[in-house]
Amino acid sequence: MTSSENILLSNFDTPNQAPPFDKVSEDDYLPAIEKGIELAKARIEDIKNNSATPDFENTILALETCDEELSQATSVFYNQLTCMGGDTLHALSEQIGPISAKFSSDVMLDKDLFERVKSVYDKRDTLNLNTEQSTLLEETYIGFARNGAQLPEDKQARLREISERMSVLGPGFMNNVSKSSEAFQLILNTAEEIAGLPESIVAAARHAAEEEGVDGKYLFTLDIPMYLPFMQYAENRKLREQYWLRFSSRAWKDEYDNSDIILEIVRLRAEKANLLGFNTFADFVLERRMAEGAQNVDTFINKLKSAYKSAAINDLDDLKSFAKKEGLEGDLKPWDIAYYAEKLKKERFDFTSEDVRPYFPLQNVLDGVFEHFGKLFNIRFQKNDDYPIWHEDVQSFDVYEKDSDKFLGSFYADFHPRKGKKDGAWKTSYRTQGLFKGKIERPIIAIVCNFTKPTPDKPSLLTHDEVLTLFHEMGHAVHGLLSDVTYQSLGGTNVKWDFVELPSQIQENWCYEKETLDMFARHYETGEPMPEELLNKMIRAKNFMAGWGGLRQTNFAAMDMAWHTADPNEITSVEDFEDEVTKETRLFERMGGPSSNAFAHIFAGGYAAGYYSYKWAEVLDADAFEYFKETGLYNRKTADKYKDEILTKGGSEHPSVLYKRFRGRDADPDSLFRREGLDLKSSKAA
Repeated sequence: MTSSENILLSNFDTPNQAPPFDKVSEDDYLPAIEKGIELAKARIEDIKNNSATPDFENTILALETCDEELSQATSVFYNQLTCMGGDTLHALSEQIGPISAKFSSDVMLDKDLFERVKSVYDKRDTLNLNTEQSTLLEETYIGFARNGAQLPEDKQARLREISERMSVLGPGFMNNVSKSSEAFQLILNTAEEIAGLPESIVAAARHAAEEEGVDGKYLFTLDIPMYLPFMQYAENRKLREQYWLRFSSRAWKDEYDNSDIILEIVRLRAEKANLLGFNTFADFVLERRMAEGAQNVDTFINKLKSAYKSAAINDLDDLKSFAKKEGLEGDLKPWDIAYYAEKLKKERFDFTSEDVRPYFPLQNVLDGVFEHFGKLFNIRFQKNDDYPIWHEDVQSFDVYEKDSDKFLGSFYADFHPRKGKKDGAWKTSYRTQGLFKGKIERPIIAIVCNFTKPTPDKPSLLTHDEVLTLFHEMGHAVHGLLSDVTYQSLGGTNVKWDFVELPSQIQENWCYEKETLDMFARHYETGEPMPEELLNKMIRAKNFMAGWGGLRQTNFAAMDMAWHTADPNEITSVEDFEDEVTKETRLFERMGGPSSNAFAHIFAGGYAAGYYSYKWAEVLDADAFEYFKETGLYNRKTADKYKDEILTKGGSEHPSVLYKRFRGRDADPDSLFRREGLDLKSSKAA
């Protein structure tokens, strides 16, 4: 097969060489990836057989660009696997994963190739490399060293086996969560069953039922846009309990149970770390993070726990007292938390989450996000329907600098749930900015979310939490779009993992600022702006139950670290292990399944031994936003400094260097607690 015979290996005749989704079939993926590996292997042989003395260009740069066709094919495949899913793609992933893993091992464990890389690395001080070249050289050498290039053959052989097995376990875990979720439908019939639910959720459930052919009923799924409002507003406690128990038991004790996969994953990760000379998988991972080691992460988590736990206990005590006053008989249960929290927020602030939903129609918010980033970073988004798309829900845009009309990249937005689609929200790349086929190309970026779907009578109306999510993911997207480096492996969000959430999380801060909200918060029927009184109520309620929310994130971070520091050979039960390691960071006994069984971030994503990075980056973003508050929300000098020192640089320099260059100092660790209104002496929410 030649490159031109497979659409995924050809030069795409589309704007910015974006993938031709309308022409790609499921039959194209496996042949394209096999051919891409063949082409990459041939180039690697050329590198090894080059008689010239190894140098940056003939070894490091040649290796950086050797697999362009392969990366083009795999980026389309794995992105479609998460946003479209389906049995065929998941079956393909079980074939493609081991093939790709074997190729990666072939490269990383090639002693002759490593010797060339090492010879360049050993003379790095004499090569007169620029900063980005030096970083690429270092990352290339360390990549080989950390993946077993210096191990004896027997250990290399075992690493290969582990890599190939892991390549199917992660997608399998993700598929089980999706299948387990899709297997549940809550169909309701009566007014008593839906009592308390906002009309927007009732309409969505009615529309979902109609789509499934059960007219006149109300269908609820485990998609977050349905699940969360139900837990917040449904008066029927028995139904809340049923719904909560099913949601919390995804991929546990059903035909899609992830328990065995989890135990196998942590054992293989630990074995890999041991083979590479590390005591635990966390030690292996954290060696290359800002935190630098498990002890530093443990110290950080303990600080979070000391700040959040007593505040969370106070939050829970307040909620128990309030629920009793409201007539709750017996003990408060986990399925009561969101319901009574929403009622208490209404009493305390005269505000509920549904009050602002009419002011956040999705298209308005998206337009406002574009205006916000345009004002902040001098960019503009222009709709371009010439891009092929993978689903009718997807929107496509070109992104430009405002002043110069310089093209910055392609952007897709995929907003609504559908069968097969992974839950949650994420940013991804179909091509990272940097060298591609001999030329520095602009990126192809997408965000994928699961927001409330429109109905025949109403547009998609977002909660404020969903607005935060959109700003968050757009922060990631703009990080990728503004990247200005030479090499793709250092471009955009290819930064140390505990730095990657800074550009996303900082954007959430603007969602509480009147100047920003005035850009888009308008009633979907009247076009009237959100009343200032309502805005002020929302802002006052911002830190409501901050202790509870902070402890929840701390619990996930602690659980993640426990999974990757404990001896996995001593773990025989997922639920027993989780119960033990989270007893200091949760306030209820477990009443449903273990959270681990649906914890895709660490078992099917990139956050293994790294979930702490959300809170780590929150410290950075709180400190950075204080700078914007001091100088002006849209201060051009501050925004340009942030863009130039952080967003454009990608991973070309160490993040601590980039942050200090932007801020003039290291981040103040207490900035996060100041933002959340926590009194660190008493740990009460202000």
